[in-house]
Amino acid sequence: MLGTILLLLALAKPVCLSPSGAASRRAEALKRLLEVFGMEDPPPPPAHSKRPPQYMVDLFNTVANADGVTKNPDILEGNTVRSFLDKTHSEEMRFLFVLSSVAKSEKILTAELHLFRLWPRAMDGPKRQHFCQVSVYQVLERNKLDAPGGKKLLAARLISLQGSGWEVFAITQAVRDWTEDESSNRGLLVTVQGPGGSPLDSPPLRFASGKDHHESKKPMLVLFTDDGRRGASPPMAGGPGGSHKLTGPRSTRSLDRLQPCQRHPLSVDFEEIGWSGWIISPRGYNAYHCKGSCPFPLGENMRPTNHATVQSIINALKLSEGVSSPCCVPDKLYSINLLYFDDDENVVLKQYDDMVAGSCGCH
Repeated sequence: MLGTILLLLALAKPVCLSPSGAASRRAEALKRLLEVFGMEDPPPPPAHSKRPPQYMVDLFNTVANADGVTKNPDILEGNTVRSFLDKTHSEEMRFLFVLSSVAKSEKILTAELHLFRLWPRAMDGPKRQHFCQVSVYQVLERNKLDAPGGKKLLAARLISLQGSGWEVFAITQAVRDWTEDESSNRGLLVTVQGPGGSPLDSPPLRFASGKDHHESKKPMLVLFTDDGRRGASPPMAGGPGGSHKLTGPRSTRSLDRLQPCQRHPLSVDFEEIGWSGWIISPRGYNAYHCKGSCPFPLGENMRPTNHATVQSIINALKLSEGVSSPCCVPDKLYSINLLYFDDDENVVLKQYDDMVAGSCGCH
């Protein structure tokens, strides 16, 4: 529940708080929770009802289960996937993607242009084409595309005129250029020619534009990046999720001693926290927490480390002053994934390490 989350985040002894004090504690706890998710402020919900690109939804479902816990850890390249829709809203084969939400420190691993290929126009006669050559250019000079240095070829290949569906073009270097120098981003140009590069008066191959076609088919730029975050070490005694030194009444300490170290539920409900407007999936997740005693002698079911076993013996035999019994802490941690709208209403899939206690042990 939210109260449990806030207590763990605040890491403070329970005290009687005034309404204003409780509000301040809640605000501080939510601020610290945002820091865990690598944000300073929560993004505002989209101004109108907006559906995420199906590609991003499918990717989330492939990477994570319904609770957001990673089920296929080797699929993502890096820990962040960003999607951007074309800002030109033009029927011409010119595209512009605004990348201001990408941090300078974020490493671009792969960048892909996703274009939806429409059903081809019918062509009759002996000159009927079976393939077209599609070329993707980085625009260097907006008004001098045909002049030398006006554009730079990024990708080109033959595409069959049979059927429809998504075509993906790698444009990584161009996007790296744009993120290093935002002013160099003058967009992309896509051309359709005959198999040998010959011009076509009325190209049979067409792609959905950002203007008149369904939102699910709009041109999209997808970035696979790494924001530099690294997973934290498993919590130590006294930290979030760990066992705190017992200072409560004797009856409480006696009760805790009867409960062996084990995993307990710890629900994080994004709607209760107030984040459901910008988080698409999941609606919440079970972080779990570890609680219980690590009594001497430690059995294998306690999953003790060798160090914990020695510490348990020293504590039991009172061989050294100030040595406590081992603590019940997570010994396996799993990552979770969030699919959400960022400040610019772009859809982002981000993976966060060490967010779910997979199992507990005496350490």
